[in-house]
Amino acid sequence: MKKFSLQDKHVILSGGGSGIGKAIAITFAEQGANIHILDRDEIATQSTLDEIHANKGNATSYRCDISNQKTVQQIIESIASHHPIDILINNAGIAHVGSIEKVEEEDLDRLFQVNVKGVYNGMKACIPFMKKQGHGCILNMASVAASMGITDRFAYSMTKGAVLTMTLSVAKDFIKDNIRCNCISPARVHTPFVDGFISKNYPGKEAEMFEKLSKTQPIGRMGTPQEIADLALFLCSDEAAFITGADYTIDGGYTKLNAH
Repeated sequence: MKKFSLQDKHVILSGGGSGIGKAIAITFAEQGANIHILDRDEIATQSTLDEIHANKGNATSYRCDISNQKTVQQIIESIASHHPIDILINNAGIAHVGSIEKVEEEDLDRLFQVNVKGVYNGMKACIPFMKKQGHGCILNMASVAASMGITDRFAYSMTKGAVLTMTLSVAKDFIKDNIRCNCISPARVHTPFVDGFISKNYPGKEAEMFEKLSKTQPIGRMGTPQEIADLALFLCSDEAAFITGADYTIDGGYTKLNAH
């Protein structure tokens, strides 16, 4: 068997329509996994499915608002009635720019619903099935913002800090059930979201701002979705069976090498 094989494993992935989630879905399918994507954007998700199916992979999508516990529970129960839930990846999330002065109550509530409650809903629904089958792997998408002060990211940092500590808590509570739980903390990754953010906030200065944001990583560039997906693949594979309760930074040196 090849290294990092996910042959015949069933993976539940939130936010698989673009960026990091899309790269994870395609990469895991290439390794033999059956992918179950939970996403609100049916058009974007269909693009991911088409690419996986074109490469003879297996993937299904479910229209889902991950902040709605009842919907998440129903979908997970439906999947679990036919398949084991080997891997859960809580990837879906939204961003917000601004210090606490610019964060309104509705902003905080909106980010909490998706970035915190969405992760909670996924784990809450999957863990009972993982306990019953005697194994499971959970991977949450955190951020370097969870452990570093980043300018104008108050609400986003708050939610990613919660993701990090939820990860540690679940890893501790369910280690006896053979359930591993880890998280990944990327720095800036070049996704469609980044391009949209730059074009919206810096019209006419896109190239300049892209270069500036790229250089905030000491390595001199942003990460790629594929690089995040490859780390996710390792952490969800049997080769990482000894790893749980860990937060893996993938940041081009951002957290350790920035002089400031």
